[in-house]
Amino acid sequence: MGLSYLQENRIGKTGTRRQRLAIPRIYNPQELREGISSELGKEYFAYIKDVLRLRKGDELILFDGMGHEYRTVIRDFYSHNVCLDIIGKEAIKLPVTRITLAQSLPKGSKIEMIIQKSTELGATRIVPFTSSRSIPRLTGARATGKTARWRKIAIEASRQCGRGDVPEVSEIVSFDKMLSVSEGHDLRIILWEAEQKLGIREILTDEKHTGADSFFIVIGPEGGFSWEEIEKARQCGFIAASLGRLILRTETAPLAILSILQYEKGVFGVPAD
Repeated sequence: MGLSYLQENRIGKTGTRRQRLAIPRIYNPQELREGISSELGKEYFAYIKDVLRLRKGDELILFDGMGHEYRTVIRDFYSHNVCLDIIGKEAIKLPVTRITLAQSLPKGSKIEMIIQKSTELGATRIVPFTSSRSIPRLTGARATGKTARWRKIAIEASRQCGRGDVPEVSEIVSFDKMLSVSEGHDLRIILWEAEQKLGIREILTDEKHTGADSFFIVIGPEGGFSWEEIEKARQCGFIAASLGRLILRTETAPLAILSILQYEKGVFGVPAD
């Protein structure tokens, strides 16, 4: 069954990125081909029909989390499935700047907000870890369940903000393991409120680092890092840095540093189209 003239022109063969963002997006982690039909399973049925209130002939965009978007039109609903016609495929340019955020586990549900907002601010990887002053100690099935929930939060945040990819949310690791997985980044920074010599501005404007396009940023828990942890990080090649005179909360610091990095690398302030 082909598309009607109305359907062809409602979604359009072209259109700006901003116009497409007005169309509902769904995460569907599989590669599709233009010109075929595809089904979305039962987990999407109620959301598309009852929450989004979409009907036959309405437009929907799928993104696979690997840099592709698929323009689709709903053909029909049946047996709690949604049948879609794939009428376009586009490669979404992924950011050149890669930012890994390593976040020491904070109290309560703060980590959920951190993952959500860090996804919106362009973090490409999030590494939750425990440090000496971390209060939560998640292990076993509880840690696995939390990680699964955090990954769903990252997917939803990517869908909402129009990203073409989904940041990796790793399993919870120890402080030492976190340091070891930082290898391979151009610039590794551990934020420390007691640092009095180096600020983030001095580091980013240093000629040695102006060409950096992969960053590994470490944020401490509510009680901050111990002196021993800072020394261990320095021995692994990290630079200890301050964000300024104000002491930010653990849930505020990652948003501040991500915003700074995205602005400095030219991501913020550039029109989407």
